[in-house]
Amino acid sequence: MQDTPLTLSAIFQHGRAVYGDSEVVTYEGDGEFRRATFAEVAKRAEQLACALARLGIERGDRVATFAWNTQEHLEAYLAVPAMGAVLHTLNIRLFPEQVAYIIDHAEDAIILVDDSLVPVLAPLVPQLRTVKHIIVIGRGDASAIPSALRYDELLVAERGGFAWPTLDERAAAAMCYTSGTTGHPKGVVYSHRSTYLHSLAACTTNSLGIGERDRILPIVPMFHANAWGLPYAGWFAGSDLVMPNRFMQPDALAQIIASERPTFAAAVPTIWSSLLACADRVDMDLSSLERIVCGGAAVPRSLMEAFDRRFGRRIIQAWGMTETSPIAALAIPPTGTPPEREMTYRMRTGRILSGVEARIVDDNGCELPADGTQVGEIEVRGPWITASYYRDPAPEKFDDGWLRTGDIGSLDPEGYLQITDRAKDVIKSGGEWISSVELENALAAHPDVVECAVIAVPDSRWSERPLACVVRKPGSTVLAEALRDFLAERVARWWLPERWSFVAEVPKTSVGKFDKKVLRARYAEGALVVAELS
Repeated sequence: MQDTPLTLSAIFQHGRAVYGDSEVVTYEGDGEFRRATFAEVAKRAEQLACALARLGIERGDRVATFAWNTQEHLEAYLAVPAMGAVLHTLNIRLFPEQVAYIIDHAEDAIILVDDSLVPVLAPLVPQLRTVKHIIVIGRGDASAIPSALRYDELLVAERGGFAWPTLDERAAAAMCYTSGTTGHPKGVVYSHRSTYLHSLAACTTNSLGIGERDRILPIVPMFHANAWGLPYAGWFAGSDLVMPNRFMQPDALAQIIASERPTFAAAVPTIWSSLLACADRVDMDLSSLERIVCGGAAVPRSLMEAFDRRFGRRIIQAWGMTETSPIAALAIPPTGTPPEREMTYRMRTGRILSGVEARIVDDNGCELPADGTQVGEIEVRGPWITASYYRDPAPEKFDDGWLRTGDIGSLDPEGYLQITDRAKDVIKSGGEWISSVELENALAAHPDVVECAVIAVPDSRWSERPLACVVRKPGSTVLAEALRDFLAERVARWWLPERWSFVAEVPKTSVGKFDKKVLRARYAEGALVVAELS
């Protein structure tokens, strides 16, 4: 058989040649949309490659983006890897010192930044040792970075074509850094081969089922694990791409969905929760959405049921990590599942995708049976799973060719994972495990609860006990006693928290997950008002 390299160049050229009439739509706010065909986007990507080469970018050089979900960001997604450089998507929501560290650690040579984000990046510029050029996307004020170049001006200056090189499929194509909840963020480098295979997997019907008839709305940011691979899979399959830009607020998203009629959308649970809340005051038409994918955190059953009931639309729970490219499992019920049992499968973390292997190991690293009851740390391996971190060996994260995910849970004979906690978040009370995830899901079903997070706190008798931190709906005066009674019908009695704290909001990480380390620190400092029930 022919040995054709599996590269992003091949994905780029395929979308350009076969799906030239497919569309990329970028929302500009106030009901305005900007449109371009794949053929037009591909031409601009070629101009971008020419411009970057003229600025000195060579194979292996890192080109960073500090940008929202836009057509221009997609052009960088295509041009940078296809020319042999490495696309480095910077997480705009990290702390400034973390962003500066990541740019320095990756040795980025050029940064493409949206004009709306210039004020965020500008204070960091004097610290950036390796960055030679900063290119501003858009026509907004860039005076805070006097030496900045303009994206559109660079592209207009390029008239000729680009000599696309033949690339090694195992060469680096893109890189993302983890959110760094403990210590410095770690770099994950995706190869051309791994991203090509991940894109193919996303197009299969047992996975995301992406095809030419789809209009994809990637609400998940393009700086978060490559928007879960949706830009590459969508380009590969010829799907229209609807880019929300920086307009991720529920009112704006409702307008985008109603106007552009996407068939597929993906976001973290907080986005879908906010859309649900918005539906109480805004006319919400989600009828075009055939698939709604939710990942980044456990999806509460109450949120799934609310979407079923209110919109007649199913949320599909997905699981993955930056280290897994990221899609590794989806909670799609198996064929022939009776309707009354479907929710049982939908509430699981996900069924392992073809191409990914998973196992459960105990504290000694011994593999446990995949019987759905044994609980241990989840380990995974496969062609789009990272084998190491960039310039950081971190041997504690790997186990004889397997990635240690840090997630605690079970694996059943049908390949379904059920995560019960993160290793650092699990509550060990009197020698027995309590799942903070299950407590949170049960509490989220209460009509007066907007969101909640459960953490472990020291206890003189049981070593650790759960503390429930709850955000009440505006105007609600529900008390801890009522919430505990509500929980008592849904979880084991010895799981019921004695300690409760009502907070204005649950702190979140840069990618929208609950930041429990902040809550633990606030508790240790005495900054949380805690009610103790007898």
